[in-house]
Amino acid sequence: MAEKINKVVLAYSGGLDTSVILRWLIETYDCEVVTFSADIGQTDSLANVEANAMKTGAVKAYVDDLKEEFVRDYVFPAFRANVIYEGQYLLGTSIARPLIAKRQMEIAAIEGADAVSHGATGKGNDQVRFELGYYAIKPDIKIVAPWREWDLNSRTALMAFAEKHGIKVPTTHAKPYSTDGNLLHISYEGGILEDPWAGPPDDIFELTVSPKDAPDTPETVEITFEAGDPVAINGTVLSPAKLLAELNRLGGKHGIGRVDIVENRFVGMKSRGVYETPGGTILRLAHMGMESITMDREVMHLRDSMIPRYAELIYNGFWFSPEMEILQGMIDSTQKNVSGVVRLELYKGNCILRGRKSDHSLYSEAHATFEDDDVYSQADAEGFIRLNALRLRIRKLMQQKG
Repeated sequence: MAEKINKVVLAYSGGLDTSVILRWLIETYDCEVVTFSADIGQTDSLANVEANAMKTGAVKAYVDDLKEEFVRDYVFPAFRANVIYEGQYLLGTSIARPLIAKRQMEIAAIEGADAVSHGATGKGNDQVRFELGYYAIKPDIKIVAPWREWDLNSRTALMAFAEKHGIKVPTTHAKPYSTDGNLLHISYEGGILEDPWAGPPDDIFELTVSPKDAPDTPETVEITFEAGDPVAINGTVLSPAKLLAELNRLGGKHGIGRVDIVENRFVGMKSRGVYETPGGTILRLAHMGMESITMDREVMHLRDSMIPRYAELIYNGFWFSPEMEILQGMIDSTQKNVSGVVRLELYKGNCILRGRKSDHSLYSEAHATFEDDDVYSQADAEGFIRLNALRLRIRKLMQQKG
């Protein structure tokens, strides 16, 4: 017997899973369903999502434009940390989940709903990310996770359910893989991509051209930073969302940002994912270039030691945790002088650093030059080396004595 629920707010994309879930919730729990669709810059049009939700049985449908909040309050803070998971993944899906969970809980409060629901599977990371977010905001919220309850245990079964109930969804048998997109990236998983030996078909990519089809002429771009965040491209000041969208356009044009990885999911299994992150790939390299002349060595090394842990917290769904608050505060404190301009060259899948300048630069040509100088005594290096070698020398002497 299903638990009694009066009203549930469903995170609704309008895709196969959530379209079926909307109808299933109504039939299974005999409850009202309010849908919430977040516009965070995905390529899929949301023009008909409200109408489709209402047609499928929702009593109300929210469609909220969260693009600026997403980039300003989630993407930019993560990129101040040069965030990366397992050396390749820029966390495009992971970083969007806490924002969706937060807004979903706000709508639940507005609507007086006693439950929330999502379309994440019982094998994936998103169920953890959504639900940790829900509980962090309202500890006693009821959560309905259909993939852990129903017997529709495959996308084939879902498509049959949709056809039976006249639900129009974009997924077809010809392209049986799952996608998730936003302003930071698009992911492709499942179906024909589950064999890690099989390369992704060229026609799945939406944001980037193949590097071999990219322009034969390199393009130069300059990105201006203020306190660790990008604020302008080629001298034109842009809002966070517009800036990332422009970097996506530039990166996509030159075939930048494709990755094909097998990652370790939080729930324990390995998963193959194909991702496009054109703007994020450019932004990360540019930010690292800006830091290279503005950040103290020991501060940089300390911050860099935190990146794997910081990335894990995002990947595993702990955005609203006390440890994340502490880490973000420490990282943000390192960014006060990360301001200036970085010049990059984009060419056939490559993003190449070509220059950087800053009023806060710690780079001293007078000290670094290989020419004559009057600020550095090379003879000082002898004592420096001998002191650092002392423990090595003693160790070897003791070995020889033994």
